[in-house]
Amino acid sequence: VFLGNGPSGICLSYFLSGYIPYFKRDCLHPHPILQRKLEEASDVSILDQDLEYLSEGLEGRSHSPVALLFDTLQRPDTDFGGTAESVLTWWYETDRAIPHLVLGRNAPGGAWHSIEGSMVTLSRGEWMGLPDLPFKDWLKQKGRGLRNNRATAGDIAQYYQHYVMKKGLQKNFRCGTVVTSVRKVSAESISNHAQKDLRKSSDSLWNFNEKSTEIFQVDGFFKTVKGDKEHFSIYAENVVLATGTYDSPTWLGVKGENLSYVHHQLSALEEAVKSNSIGIMSDPVLIVGAGLTAADAILFAHHCNIPVIHVFRRRVSDPGLIFNQLPKMMYPEYHKVHQMMKEQSAACAGPYECYVSLPEHHVLSFGKDKKCIFQDKNGYQKVYKISMALVLTGSNPNLSFLPNNGIDLAMDSDQPVNPKRNPIDVDPFTYECTQEKGLYALGPLAGDNFVRFVQGGALAVASSLLKK
Repeated sequence: VFLGNGPSGICLSYFLSGYIPYFKRDCLHPHPILQRKLEEASDVSILDQDLEYLSEGLEGRSHSPVALLFDTLQRPDTDFGGTAESVLTWWYETDRAIPHLVLGRNAPGGAWHSIEGSMVTLSRGEWMGLPDLPFKDWLKQKGRGLRNNRATAGDIAQYYQHYVMKKGLQKNFRCGTVVTSVRKVSAESISNHAQKDLRKSSDSLWNFNEKSTEIFQVDGFFKTVKGDKEHFSIYAENVVLATGTYDSPTWLGVKGENLSYVHHQLSALEEAVKSNSIGIMSDPVLIVGAGLTAADAILFAHHCNIPVIHVFRRRVSDPGLIFNQLPKMMYPEYHKVHQMMKEQSAACAGPYECYVSLPEHHVLSFGKDKKCIFQDKNGYQKVYKISMALVLTGSNPNLSFLPNNGIDLAMDSDQPVNPKRNPIDVDPFTYECTQEKGLYALGPLAGDNFVRFVQGGALAVASSLLKK
């Protein structure tokens, strides 16, 4: 059973449906050592080879060796601007298919359906594609091309849905499902229908009984057409966590943050503009954060001529700031936001109307009168009257369906799971959780935050399951 039907879940479903990758004979990979290794066993599928051996020595923009391996097999020279074709060929081997279910809240594509459709992706469009159906080819069929090599979120969400249909995976997908609990139980007790006191006799949060055969019980509900909840329990030998990180926006934890004008999602600004509750003459919108979602909010407000106060903790020149890591040519709109952040601080008026930047500031409190208090690095305080606030400082996965919110599975088991700072601790070549056998983690939960790199994790899980 997979929890999550985003790109990670779709890609793994493709592998487990019997689609097996092989090295294409007569292909030449630009990496000579990898080419030699691939030629050594060209008649053996990539899933059946030693992934650690194949990925040894590869370098790139991911910390995961398998993510780099699968990425370079699909897009051999993409980081150097090349367009070399994939060196993989796919064989459909029905006898190797593994029965599985993919559970998700939305249509296939996961969180991509929750993002404003016109938003342009950070990654290049071709990096958003899944195995054996290039995104560019799909876009061409629709009579469109990529803008500045990038795609819109709406196109990507549609492409993922199309992929599931085109590859015949839909029989494995159950959409509109919410998982409420994943627990390890004794297989014996299930056959005896004695499940009532399973968890009470448990020594730890996970293990039921070392001697008996254990499987996972996945509980949840799906929403019927009438809007009712229908509950289910599924038993599975292996469970894959692929729920992403879009679930729970980060809160600042300051006074007044729960007031009705304080929001934690960009969609709140879009809705306020659509309903005309804010406009050109409104008090400024406060945007807190210095990541790409905050930048998207600033661009949206700027486009609608809505005044903005932008508060963030870092220095504008901080190398850790995402804007300082993006090439200007490829990301002109984010470069513009960065320029505004530099040139339009409250201390000195710049060329951009309707925007004030407050670097190295943080929010102290939100008042009922919509007055917000900020403090700078020297302890000086400022008060601004605002129309609404958007706190866009990142998000955390919601793992409330796991014992102890999944904290025991993380690299640092004293802290909550966080894709960037504290991912789930997995074996790098199988993606099986080191703390819980039979449980796997994919995508952002395992520290892979880009679509092009989550697919290597799916390769690792499929390889591991096929060997069990």
